[in-house]
Amino acid sequence: MGFLRSALSGLATPEKWVEDWMRGGSMNSAGIRVDQDTALTYSPFFAGVRVLSEDEAGLPLFLYERLAPRGKQRATTHPLYALLHDQPNDMMSSNWLREVLTSHAITWGNGIAHVISHPRTGVIEEIWPLRPDRVTIGVKRTGPGRFERRYRYDDDVNGIHTVLLPHEVLHISGLGYDGVQGYPIVELAANSIGLGLATEHHGAKAFSNGAAPGGALTHPGNLSPEARRRMADDWENIHKGIDRAHRVAILEEGVTFQQVGMPNDSAQFLETRQLQVTEMSRWLRLPPHKIGDLERATFSNIEHLQLDYVGSALNVWLVRWEQAILTQLLLREERKKYYAEHLVDSLLRGDTLTRYQAYAVGRQWGWLSANDVRDRENMNPVEGGDDYLVPLNMVPAGRSAPALETAAAARASRMARLLAGRQAVRESLAERWGKKVEESDQEVADLEAELVGALVDEHLLPERSRRRSLAAFLTALRLLYADDGPIMERLAELWVPLMTAFADDIAVQAAEEVAFEESVDLSVWAQAYALSHASYQVSSSYGQLRNVVDKTEGTPEDIAEAVVERLAKWQAERPEQTARWESTQLPNAAARETWKEAGVTKVQWVARGSKNCPYCTKLDGAVREIETPFVAKGDEVEGETDGEKLVAKRDTFHPPVHPGCDCEVIPVVE
Repeated sequence: MGFLRSALSGLATPEKWVEDWMRGGSMNSAGIRVDQDTALTYSPFFAGVRVLSEDEAGLPLFLYERLAPRGKQRATTHPLYALLHDQPNDMMSSNWLREVLTSHAITWGNGIAHVISHPRTGVIEEIWPLRPDRVTIGVKRTGPGRFERRYRYDDDVNGIHTVLLPHEVLHISGLGYDGVQGYPIVELAANSIGLGLATEHHGAKAFSNGAAPGGALTHPGNLSPEARRRMADDWENIHKGIDRAHRVAILEEGVTFQQVGMPNDSAQFLETRQLQVTEMSRWLRLPPHKIGDLERATFSNIEHLQLDYVGSALNVWLVRWEQAILTQLLLREERKKYYAEHLVDSLLRGDTLTRYQAYAVGRQWGWLSANDVRDRENMNPVEGGDDYLVPLNMVPAGRSAPALETAAAARASRMARLLAGRQAVRESLAERWGKKVEESDQEVADLEAELVGALVDEHLLPERSRRRSLAAFLTALRLLYADDGPIMERLAELWVPLMTAFADDIAVQAAEEVAFEESVDLSVWAQAYALSHASYQVSSSYGQLRNVVDKTEGTPEDIAEAVVERLAKWQAERPEQTARWESTQLPNAAARETWKEAGVTKVQWVARGSKNCPYCTKLDGAVREIETPFVAKGDEVEGETDGEKLVAKRDTFHPPVHPGCDCEVIPVVE
């Protein structure tokens, strides 16, 4: 009310600082140019943007996989997981990208990023932020009652002008009115921001002039224009500037000084600045204490103010991010299985006593284990800490403890019956699909012999090459085995449909084993599996050929002979070896994926071979959580001879661990 009273009473003869902010351009009522750049020089607005952007980006963002019938687990194997949680592109961390896009969405109304996918598989590989002022958002009709956004990007500096389709964009929008884009808060709040900047500008000018309002020097006589200018200049030279404030003034010949206007405190200057901080809180939906206004914050209410901030101001931005990822980065068929979520526990933590009391309740009533509590307190798990405790007198309504034991026995009996015939069924599937894998790899081995043989003729054999060149042969060989080369292309064409069908058959059997009646779709998983194994085989083949070239001494003819021998060996031996490996690897991997979707939490290793390696012998009968490897990378186990150590080269979640391994995993149904 003090500011309002001063402003109304001073319209006829306004105070100097009021004149300052009313004079100027037409950008806003304060006469201060306000845009997305100048707005950030106003500290309350910058503080609000910073709080929301940094708090959103500071929370861990995970991609989760839904478990059946309920529950979730982190989808660490999904390509999006690492992009969202760790690094979306070569130059930025996840935290940095989310800070940038959130701040853009607050200031411009839209945070927009370019989504780059692999041209063949469609897997998202990178996410790059775009400047919102270079993007024009429109809507295009794509059919009867169907519309799509279009994003036109214009970069005059670099000469880039293009239109991005919806699947090429991640769009984080603020509050909007048309479902297409968000309101630019800077433009809507231009008057409020401009007034705040004007008060800062006025304060700076006041201090630069000695931190006092202007005044008049009065002389009893008449002064010539030259004398008047000299007197004003002398006064300013002595008193203008903050470092010359409060100097003693000596007035001669009857000259007097008369102050004009009122000092800042009388004109409610400080109250106006305080009001603008509250105004920024209102625009950004923030509790004032988040941008430094602690006038109404106390030790007794600060925790509740923080909870209110997380539940209202911050939560809506978290939801915008999570739903944008769900609808824009995940395929339609993936949305029922995967979703993104922030971990907000760190912002909602209470004091030590309150936390421990909550943990005690959760531990007592069985929804927290000791390791659950230790994980929330950032402590390492302990052995035996995964057990859940419940009071002995608590059983489901209408059932007694003996009834529960009977149900458990029934489940065990059913499991025994299901597992009795599983080996014969699994072996039948492995034999049928193994032949198809062998045929497909035979075709690829023959193709390699043809294409590599042609390179040998062209570059290494004198009677067929005008100019022999080992360097040219190696260059052509590398291109032949590149990720987008003909070998990889043909292998992917053969293996993706083949292994997808193989995985479907395994999924049906695996679901029956745990009495899971819902259908399990492993098509996305099987495609990734097939491409991964194809890429590994192509890379291995290139590496073997390159090793043959490097280790063969002699003439180019000798190298050519060694290369042709290796190709012939592949044609004769590799298809059978590949079929044997995939007939064990894929069934175990696909069954494990099926059990995860069915809600199975533990699996057991069963050694089936007549003569097992030290790994298989050690692992036989071992039980692990389904997301815990049986053998971790770097683990050692005693070999077959004294002093021999076998070291694991990778995390092993299921067999095989070596060629010829016939082990398998089975579900543990409790």
